[in-house]
Amino acid sequence: MEIPKYKIVLIVGAGAGLSASLARLFAREGIRVALAARHIEKLGALCTETGARAFACNATEPDEVERLFGLVEREIGVPDVVVYNASGRERGPFVDLVPADVAQAMTVSAFGGFLVAQQAAKRMLPNKHGAILFTGASASVKGYAQSAPFAMGKFALRGLAQSMARELSPQGIHVAHFVIDGGIRSAARSEAADRPDSMLDPDAIALSYWSVLQQPRSAWTWEMELRPWVERF
Repeated sequence: MEIPKYKIVLIVGAGAGLSASLARLFAREGIRVALAARHIEKLGALCTETGARAFACNATEPDEVERLFGLVEREIGVPDVVVYNASGRERGPFVDLVPADVAQAMTVSAFGGFLVAQQAAKRMLPNKHGAILFTGASASVKGYAQSAPFAMGKFALRGLAQSMARELSPQGIHVAHFVIDGGIRSAARSEAADRPDSMLDPDAIALSYWSVLQQPRSAWTWEMELRPWVERF
């Protein structure tokens, strides 16, 4: 039973929280880490901690995404794991939503995912090896009131992942989508003392991403749902 081996990961939409937990985990496992974000100044401490390289990129711009992959390829190597973490959110009563803001939110959540995944797949297919992971949310499967733009973008990202999995899995590319169904704990957002573990620990989420990457190809999953033990669903 062969377990896939990975050497280089690119995390797009990197920042604190889940992206940082993923970067630390991959670095501990001996995988070289590249981080991409619109503003990379915030990534300095994480790069120092993990040995990662940071690259500035607006994931909604095709030319910038193509340039990102070219830079990572030249300076580190071809990534065989790509994680798309970026998302756009716009909230408010449905009749008050500004169309341009809705379009931007959807572009970040879904179109950016397409652009990044397409560049990744082009580089993985010749070797018939690689993994493309998408970070979803409760909104990937449930449209909440006053959150239509987020649901629209996340539903689209989930559809993209499912379509890609059906097309690319037989060609050796593991595509997986993660439904993060609940709030993620952070320094600025934590659960009350009387509700322990009622939020998702980003380090625990990262372990689930890693477990999916360790799946033999005879038993791949295309989607995993994660939620705290007290979360309703």
